[in-house]
Amino acid sequence: MEFFCYHRDRPGSAALRDELLLEHWSYMDAYAAGMIARGPTLTDDGETATGSVHIVDLPGAAAARAFAFDEPNYQAGAYRDVLLRRWRNLLGRTMWDFSGGRSGGNRYLVLGLGAGRGADPTVPAAADDLIAYGPLLSDDGDAWLGTAALVRAVDPDRARTVLTADRYAAVEVHNWAFGGRR
Repeated sequence: MEFFCYHRDRPGSAALRDELLLEHWSYMDAYAAGMIARGPTLTDDGETATGSVHIVDLPGAAAARAFAFDEPNYQAGAYRDVLLRRWRNLLGRTMWDFSGGRSGGNRYLVLGLGAGRGADPTVPAAADDLIAYGPLLSDDGDAWLGTAALVRAVDPDRARTVLTADRYAAVEVHNWAFGGRR
């Protein structure tokens, strides 16, 4: 089962995150085989992390909760909150398979939070700039709760167009970068 996990940083936790970076990476190494995408969200200048995205294939909801809440930064109090949802990989690949590579152009996390009937259930026609794309689902996978996408775009406004904005209660766009060990 695939899960989307977004740890949002607690304000003022950058030094703590820096201190725990190697511990965080070591923790994630244990999940490398199931990792679909990972990386930090960033401030507008791209200099400071504001959160951490992981899309990972895990045995079930209990394993996903352990993944999210046993994470070293979470345990140390670096994160303000966690969005953890089942997810479906509509692209059928990992971020490392993205033909656009790790650099060149701006990358964004686009979150559409649900409001009623499901929206954007298929991959958009302009999929060349999609790094990851899929619905956010309830733990049992039956209820649509939103959509999460990692996308390359010229700016946040263009990134937002990957979703049909008026079909969501809210759409968030965050600067994002490929993560993991270099």
